[in-house]
Amino acid sequence: MAGDDTGGATPMIGDTSLTAAQWIRQETGAGLVALRVPGLEGSPHQRLGRWSHRVTISGLLVGGDAADDLASLQKLARDGTATTFTADIVTALEIQRVVVESFVAEQVVGRPGQYAYTVVLAESPPLPPPARVSAFGGLDGIGDLGGLDDLGFDGLDDTLAGIADQAGELTGALDTALAAAAAAAGLAAMAGGIDAIDNPLRPLLDTTGQLAPVGDAVSGILGNLRGLLG
Repeated sequence: MAGDDTGGATPMIGDTSLTAAQWIRQETGAGLVALRVPGLEGSPHQRLGRWSHRVTISGLLVGGDAADDLASLQKLARDGTATTFTADIVTALEIQRVVVESFVAEQVVGRPGQYAYTVVLAESPPLPPPARVSAFGGLDGIGDLGGLDDLGFDGLDDTLAGIADQAGELTGALDTALAAAAAAAGLAAMAGGIDAIDNPLRPLLDTTGQLAPVGDAVSGILGNLRGLLG
């Protein structure tokens, strides 16, 4: 097989050795955007996160394994499967995984077992852990996406649980008060009739009638709050 023309270790895509690679190009985009500031000469730049490293390789597949190597590269390009890549030119980049972004192969008629190719590899890092948000709390995993643990969410679960308990207590107290008022209204009715002008509990009856719809509305709100807080 032809010798390595890269002047170093043989480049490899997965298990495929590119022993006759002739030309390798590596590109990196910094991921900067220019910001326009009125009155400022020049444009400051903000880094949003760099683009994936890209590597373009051209060479020949020759020898007894050429057809198998061609099939392996074609399969990677067809399936989009992430794989590894090693070469001197990316030693300092710490690329973990790459995908074949494009692949071109040529064969000269009359030269069996020899294929010219150009392959473009793009870095494909693993995704970060997803953020997991439970009902009004449990912000697990968000800190892995950018250090949000410092925003003061540590006691959020306990705080919301306390609010839910207080809502339950208020609902119970309100129900007790309304029940007592209803009992007093019944007592007033037995004492002289609800419509009696001289009924001494007449003011209580009027107040009870006014509070009944308010109590129902507050009970509904507190019930909804308890439901939201789990």
